Amino acid sequence: MRYTIRNYGKNIPKYLTGVIAMEIAISRDYYLEQIMKRKNNGLIKVVTGIRRCGKSFLLRTLFKKHLLENGVDEDHIIETAFDLFDYIEFRDPKVFYPWAKEQIKDEDTYYFLLDEVQMLGEFVSVLNGLADKKNCDVYVTGSNAKFLSSDIATEFGGRGDEIHMYPLSFSEFMTIYNGNRYDGWNEYITYGGIPLVVLAETDEQKTTLLDNLFKETYIRDIVTRNKIRNIGEMESLLDVLSSAIGALTNPNKLQKTFKSVNKSKITATTITKYIEYLEDSFLIEEARRYDIKGKSYIGTPMKYYFMDMGLRNVRINFRQMEVTHSMENVIYNELRMRGYSVDVGNLSIVEQGKDGKSVKKQLEVDFICNKGSKKYYIQSAYALETEEKAAQEIRPFLKIKDSFKKIVITSNTPKPFYSDDGILMMNVYDFLLNPDSMEL
Repeated sequence: MRYTIRNYGKNIPKYLTGVIAMEIAISRDYYLEQIMKRKNNGLIKVVTGIRRCGKSFLLRTLFKKHLLENGVDEDHIIETAFDLFDYIEFRDPKVFYPWAKEQIKDEDTYYFLLDEVQMLGEFVSVLNGLADKKNCDVYVTGSNAKFLSSDIATEFGGRGDEIHMYPLSFSEFMTIYNGNRYDGWNEYITYGGIPLVVLAETDEQKTTLLDNLFKETYIRDIVTRNKIRNIGEMESLLDVLSSAIGALTNPNKLQKTFKSVNKSKITATTITKYIEYLEDSFLIEEARRYDIKGKSYIGTPMKYYFMDMGLRNVRINFRQMEVTHSMENVIYNELRMRGYSVDVGNLSIVEQGKDGKSVKKQLEVDFICNKGSKKYYIQSAYALETEEKAAQEIRPFLKIKDSFKKIVITSNTPKPFYSDDGILMMNVYDFLLNPDSMEL
């Protein structure tokens, strides 16, 4: 289902700022289905994700529309947006909770749609209190992992049910992009998938929006929440991480970079804290290394990927636009959107050198993906111009002694096919636009 935002005129809701007088169709079917499957399950549905990725629209427009179309009376849908001034007094739990209980006037089910709930004081206790009532079905959004994700498994006492949301995937982006997939791809890896940015008409508008979002929303939010004093240090770390997507690194290595380049005295401990803050805000995500042969995790180094390429690119003023690293980052995000846990694979092998002596070598598999009993090995290779390059990419796969599917994703494979070694070869467009592409 695609939901069209109409021109609301004077009655446009505040949370639709940025799409006034527009008529668009953005497909967020995957997330809407996730919420619908959880309806009335007795748990607190928590939609998490980076700010401005579309959580409010999902909950208070798409899901509300679903409820109304399925016979729920509007007065049984209770909405609150704690980040808006209109609801600022409700951030006090002693004000909000009594008000919320007053809205329950009969025994029919009431649906509470609560936006940016991390701004509500004592929100865990308040949500547990509402969920404890037999005729209350609670849905909330939040933009901070530290305040929400960790609490879901602990303080919610088993009542939390998380749905993690990302900016627009490439397939979602293409539902509203007016052009072919090749031009769409170039647009997507440049400006990303934040809905507000995607809807902007010009490159200048997109750049300005991204820059303002970073400075006025993400940075300010991180600094305020974590009481950071040396903002410059944290921003410098962001610049380094932006320049190093797809590269193995760790806090000690980053500390040496700061010391040699910036003459900084920042410690590895401080860098670790800053990285945690960035992860808590869903700006970046860490991919750990996994020893394929030893079947165990390797402590360091690890890789960091940005949740949105537009935010990454504006951070470095649209320099270092290497399509190889951009494609790797987009593939990582797509795998996470599809619900896979994703690690970076490390494979130790011993080969005979030119002198006849045994030589130990380390091979890398870009991604190891797991979901339930499913497991895939994936290499991201922008172009396989020569047989030598192709052999280099599939070499790790040939050394892995198991039968799980192995996939090489490129930009120039004409159509999906299996090689003589049983490796699935496909182009990035087929991979991203077909949700079942890994099952081919």
